Amino acid sequence: MEKEQILNALRQVRDPQTGRDIVTAGMVQDLVIEGNNVNFKLAIPSLQMQGKAELNFACISAIVEVFPQAQVNAHFVAKVTDGIAPPSSVPQIKHIIAVASGKGGVGKSTVAVNLALGLKQLGASVGLMDADVYGPSIPTMLGLVGERPKVRDVTGIPRMIPLEGHGIPCISIGFIIEPEQAVVLRGPRLAAIIKQFVSEVLWPELDFLIVDLPPGTGDVQLTLVQTVPVTGVVMVTTPQDVALADAIKALNMFLLPQIGVPILGVVENMSWFTPAELPENKYFIFGQGAGKKLAREANSVLLGQIPLVQSVREGGDEGMPAILQKNTPAVAEAFLEVAKNVLRQVGALAG
Repeated sequence: MEKEQILNALRQVRDPQTGRDIVTAGMVQDLVIEGNNVNFKLAIPSLQMQGKAELNFACISAIVEVFPQAQVNAHFVAKVTDGIAPPSSVPQIKHIIAVASGKGGVGKSTVAVNLALGLKQLGASVGLMDADVYGPSIPTMLGLVGERPKVRDVTGIPRMIPLEGHGIPCISIGFIIEPEQAVVLRGPRLAAIIKQFVSEVLWPELDFLIVDLPPGTGDVQLTLVQTVPVTGVVMVTTPQDVALADAIKALNMFLLPQIGVPILGVVENMSWFTPAELPENKYFIFGQGAGKKLAREANSVLLGQIPLVQSVREGGDEGMPAILQKNTPAVAEAFLEVAKNVLRQVGALAG
């Protein structure tokens, strides 16, 4: 029995959290072969991890299938961290970006979808989580209404496989309930759903996971920041002062010391109205300036201004987001500019 042969056998075993093979995931450590004895450590996020016993049996079975004489001993150890932060429950995802707003109706989901697609156009691998459990819009905006996620058994634990829309893996409660079904949930159940969307979905290797949050400040927002390391937040507002007042409240929640999530910047949606027959005209029907004011309040930047154009609404309803439309290049370019600025802000945080 050679080490490489044992490792090849263990590559058939999947991490129940991420779905990656345990060798590629770096979980197999200190492999030692002495005669028929095969000893190694399995590094896991927590010694209380769900599915630990099933993972142990899967390792034994994979090796014994190739070497029936092998006596396999897998010793579980907790992953060593730097003492600053616990290991992420989704180590295959580099950055998690939340898209938030103070009130509904400002186009937060539209921004989330087009931001995700914009980052994909810029070469990043991107996923999308619809955490707006009361009003899930992602199935409609990606043309996936009526679709249902499949479930795969990973080392004895069922995991949901995200659906794919326009090349982006995504999950939403809208894929699980009927479109007309009312979602009536209290705080603990809301928290459980968000945790399931994080840890019980087989997210692939991603540069970014965009999370479309519900409006306001509540259980979903708190659960997300307590469950995963959120890289930063993109705030969405419209130009009028009423929207600004609510957005500042949501902004201040993320800036609380016990939460402390960086504000990547502000997107001002519906900044002006441009009729299709007069593409050069701008009518500021909702006023001006709220985006810049909110960015100053956050000590951050204005990531972009999105015009109010009929095709944006039509594309959202028809499952063809604005950034993919060829007939409104100005809108597509505005969303792409937002994505570029988000990349720049994330880079600045990392640097």
